[in-house]
Amino acid sequence: MDFLDSILGKTKLPESKTENLFAISTAEVTLETKLGLKPDGAAAVCIKPVESSRYETARLEIEGLLNISYKVTKTDYSVQKDSYGYLWLVLRDPDLDDLVATMQMVSSTLIDEGFGTQLLAAIYRFKGNTMVYWIYSFKEGAYYPFVPSRPSQRDNAFELRLKSVMEPELPIVKDLTRWYPIWGMPI
Repeated sequence: MDFLDSILGKTKLPESKTENLFAISTAEVTLETKLGLKPDGAAAVCIKPVESSRYETARLEIEGLLNISYKVTKTDYSVQKDSYGYLWLVLRDPDLDDLVATMQMVSSTLIDEGFGTQLLAAIYRFKGNTMVYWIYSFKEGAYYPFVPSRPSQRDNAFELRLKSVMEPELPIVKDLTRWYPIWGMPI
């Protein structure tokens, strides 16, 4: 950001970081052996949609790639909009590696087409004694756990335990105030 932008109040949105997106795949063994959490076969990416012909072209390219990918991986997908107008690409596949690879393909395509700032989060669902969501913040380039316990309540103690166990293996968002709960996810 240059001096004039700061005076006029214009800020440039940070670009998405995808270099750590694959880390969840390697962390799967530790999640299962130390925490009893298994991938639940569902993941999603949350995107802030924009109205433009370039965005529509990127969307069509992604859907084409997903259809081709389905023939190999059998990763099923659906597109949904939430009550805030965000777009959710929901992926279903029992193989976590396929979910991660598909997520990487979608995010890379959006970044390559100039829509990296529209990527908000990638979410992977795990199941044990409770449902655990590992949320990848594209702005932070790291993960954080989200454990809903009741409607509009979360299990902070378990989230902190997950952080302490997984921190050596998984890039974790350091600032706990950035561990945003995402209520009403379509997965």
